[in-house]
Amino acid sequence: MLAAVLTLAACGSAPDEPARRARPALETLTVESSVASNARVWDGVVSAERESLLSSQTAGRVTDVAVDIGDRVTRGQSLLSISAVEQQAGVNAAVAQVKAADAALAEAELAFKRAAELVERGLVARAQLDQATAARDSSRAARDAARAQLAQARQQTGYTDVVAPFDGVVSLRQVMPGEAVAPGSPLLTVVDPASLRVDATLPQGLADAIGDGGNVRVVLPDGSERAPARLITYPVADARSHSITVRALLPADVAGVMPGQVLGLRIPEATNAGTTADTTTIRIPDSAVYRRGELTAVYVVGKDTIALRQLRLGAASGGQVDVLSGLRAGEQIAGDPLAAMTALKAQRQASEQSHD
Repeated sequence: MLAAVLTLAACGSAPDEPARRARPALETLTVESSVASNARVWDGVVSAERESLLSSQTAGRVTDVAVDIGDRVTRGQSLLSISAVEQQAGVNAAVAQVKAADAALAEAELAFKRAAELVERGLVARAQLDQATAARDSSRAARDAARAQLAQARQQTGYTDVVAPFDGVVSLRQVMPGEAVAPGSPLLTVVDPASLRVDATLPQGLADAIGDGGNVRVVLPDGSERAPARLITYPVADARSHSITVRALLPADVAGVMPGQVLGLRIPEATNAGTTADTTTIRIPDSAVYRRGELTAVYVVGKDTIALRQLRLGAASGGQVDVLSGLRAGEQIAGDPLAAMTALKAQRQASEQSHD
């Protein structure tokens, strides 16, 4: 309670009325200004360029699921198995049909040869040869159809083993062993974390500022910025919202980003001349800011003075915050506001004791 009262007293006193007594040593920071581009950060949603929803292509019951969410998989790796009883029965039936069709074709071939010899000797009419030829061709077509049915039945059997379409990570598992599935039932979702992109919807007036994309940066979760591997601006604007979509492909070595996450695209604001203007800004560590209710301030440290000064802050990113007003370049501020408050308290106590 005493510390709070002293803090409020410091806020109420005039900035030019510091306590001029020896104070404990404080870790201070020098306020510096820097030239920053007049840019704005627009939110975009991360998605995977290669994302595959694996669904069942046959009916059956799930017998085994070899992977779970978060598991890395390689192309061709078996992920899930479906019972193949009906499918194998279909293969067996198709094999039998092929054998029957082969036998019928062999008999038709012999009949055709006998008819051809008899016609050549003049013992039978030409019409019998025509009938034998038609029977042979029909048997051959039936044999081809039986083989096609066998290939289809074997393909259905192949659908009972679900494999990974590419190297990636399992992002969603939608079935458990024992569940019955039908064609079209969702099974697993696999994404490639090395093929991420950010899609952002922007006002169409920013098209000139984007240009070839060389000045666009992707703001990562840790506050750092990276140039996109490639920037694609959709050539068509939305007629209702008058907006355009920009897609930024992330570099393959970016870590800590996942599909569905929100990232920022820092895009310079265009001036009336069509160019981007630079502004001078002051950024300080967010940890140096003292917050109490709606008050945001820092402790400004002089040669032998400490004073609490209110600030107007802007955007924060990467542990830094923009100072819109309240500080000048070259001033010293306390890096730890709690330590500065303690030092100010000790200095005021020392001043009161000297007056007594």
